Amino acid sequence: MTSTSDPAGGDRVRLRLDLAYDGTDFSGWAAQPGLRTVEDEVSGALGTILRSGPPKLTIGGRTDAGVHARGSVAHVEVDRAAWEALPGRSDRPPGQAAVTRLAGVLPPDIVVRSVGEVPAAFDARFSALRRRYSYRICDRPADLDPLRRRDTVLVRRALDVTAMDIAARSLTGLHDFAAFCKPREGATTVRTLLEYSWDRDPSGILVGTVVADAFCHSMVRALVGAVVAVGQGRQSPQWVVAVRAARRRDPAVQVMPAHGLCLEEIVYPAPQDLASRAAQARSVRHMPGPH
Repeated sequence: MTSTSDPAGGDRVRLRLDLAYDGTDFSGWAAQPGLRTVEDEVSGALGTILRSGPPKLTIGGRTDAGVHARGSVAHVEVDRAAWEALPGRSDRPPGQAAVTRLAGVLPPDIVVRSVGEVPAAFDARFSALRRRYSYRICDRPADLDPLRRRDTVLVRRALDVTAMDIAARSLTGLHDFAAFCKPREGATTVRTLLEYSWDRDPSGILVGTVVADAFCHSMVRALVGAVVAVGQGRQSPQWVVAVRAARRRDPAVQVMPAHGLCLEEIVYPAPQDLASRAAQARSVRHMPGPH
């Protein structure tokens, strides 16, 4: 077993949780007084099964109100004795027992898929190599599946998915994405957009795929809004590059509704590379060249 305090076996253990949730009825991931959040629900459930106070969680991708997650990851440090006591009299490993017990206390719009020990160097946020999001749009009202209304945005004007895809692909690479981010004091807006593409699935729904090393606040929904303007014929595919180059918010870029967005996956390096990746991610990024 891997301890977070003593390689020989200390009193704390670091755990990785893989989880999914329907974000419709949550005020986002982060705990907020008086509001229902995913963090509060998961932390409270962990406190219940471990018979402790709610532990502090670190999330790999903090989602806003209404945003969903299918492949989110968090880490938490807990008391080793409480962790090892989870199976009770059964011969199940603690991780399997944790999943079963969490399912019994969590609300139905959250599922914890797995829980397991990780090295002390694992950081759900800073160790991540990349995050992958999807965004779903229906531009044919008659095709909207009412059973998917909570994760699909209806746009009542037909969209040119080919033009959207061309525009999206032109935005990839290492750039300053200030034009697509809500500014935060002291935070960099330089990101590496690894993939951005659009296609129609077999049911006719437009699905966007967005992959980056990290995202700033509202970035994905603004990137979607930019290419929707192209898909509606209001802007050319080249316009999105000009918006990015301007490095300031453009009123023509609509920040799209939250419920079409889903965090699909967070990818991490091999265990031996966790610490170096976290150190790299913590450093403030700048565009190449003089500053």
